[in-house]
Amino acid sequence: MMKAHILQQVPFEGIGSIQSWLTAQNASIHCTRFYESPILPDITDIDLIIVMGGPMSVNDVSSFPWLEAEKQFIHEAIRVKKSVVGICLGAQIIASALGARVYPGPQKEIGWFDIEASSDDTTGLFRFPEKTTVFHWHGETFDLPPGAARLAKSSVCENQAFQVGKNVIGLQFHLETTPEALDLIIRNCGDELTDAEYIQKEPDMRAIPQKQYTIINQLMHEILAYVTQA
Repeated sequence: MMKAHILQQVPFEGIGSIQSWLTAQNASIHCTRFYESPILPDITDIDLIIVMGGPMSVNDVSSFPWLEAEKQFIHEAIRVKKSVVGICLGAQIIASALGARVYPGPQKEIGWFDIEASSDDTTGLFRFPEKTTVFHWHGETFDLPPGAARLAKSSVCENQAFQVGKNVIGLQFHLETTPEALDLIIRNCGDELTDAEYIQKEPDMRAIPQKQYTIINQLMHEILAYVTQA
């Protein structure tokens, strides 16, 4: 049985469509909810770690002291070759844990915008579609960690996804998003929806067709299958 552990930063950013994939694998699912208790598990008893997002910065250690222990935990997990997927802040935590700089991006990117694949079929890396529309909610970006390969980029953010080895992938965007997850993040972070070039209006965000959720959720499932079969 696969043993999955979720690192959750805030109550309104859950695993979304990841739940159905884990259920289909008959995985056991455990969670560290840092906003309730920062207790981390024994890393030897885990197969897959999923690091979720949140509105804080990875650099806000004084306000969220668990971030330092979380980074150390992720660093050790990667060292011992556990499967790790980071989403938004989770990707930034992985990058920071591996020594990369995390900092404000040139613009916030909030809403449904395209990403483009940076790797091709000859690299042996996970292959994104040449172009696809995904859901974003971030204001920070990161340098690629040492030894990482870029998987995707956008017109706003050069490092949208990266891979380390065969079993670690960081995603700046949210492939796990469902309509329910979208509603939660808007209700909790809606004050960020200001007038800017790459901040979509709420009605436009909510108007995305169901088929686009299906596309991104399937891509999320493909990534999970890739890192756990590495």
